[in-house]
Amino acid sequence: MLENWVVVPTCLPLVRRRCHACSSERFRASGKFRVNANHKLIDAWLLALCIGCGETTKLTILDRMHVRSIRPELLDRLHDNDPGLTAELLQDPIVQRRNHIALDWDNTWRLDTGGSDQPADEAVDVSVGFAARIPVRPVRLIAEGFGFSRAEVERLLAKGSLVSAVRLSGKLSGDFTFTLKR
Repeated sequence: MLENWVVVPTCLPLVRRRCHACSSERFRASGKFRVNANHKLIDAWLLALCIGCGETTKLTILDRMHVRSIRPELLDRLHDNDPGLTAELLQDPIVQRRNHIALDWDNTWRLDTGGSDQPADEAVDVSVGFAARIPVRPVRLIAEGFGFSRAEVERLLAKGSLVSAVRLSGKLSGDFTFTLKR
């Protein structure tokens, strides 16, 4: 029997970056953008607030770009402080690399299993999908989805009752499937 699970974000992740004013290393994205134009060149930043002292930092989105090279709908979304755009840009690897940031996904996602109950003696095939690139340990997902402890999931892996085409140790942020043989 096939089950479909989805890892869904519940809120924006925290931005990991050192604050210049205090010793905090976490910022919360405000969801607001600052756009500045100088003749035909445009700059845009996403504003983030330090969770320790409230200091504002700017995450560079556009840097000295020619206005005509930017899609008009992107400019509209920047001017409207679109929350969906905030989520998209935080997950963009180019933005992360340019600003030397990482995302802290702790307590910002949930696992939607669909609530189906399986008979105890039947093998279960599970397809796990990600609504966003959220790095999560598959062992944690499996434990949460079936109500097992992580140690029990590790024992199932060692015994060969839990199999997958991908490595289930470490973290994954892309779709994968696994089979639980009972």
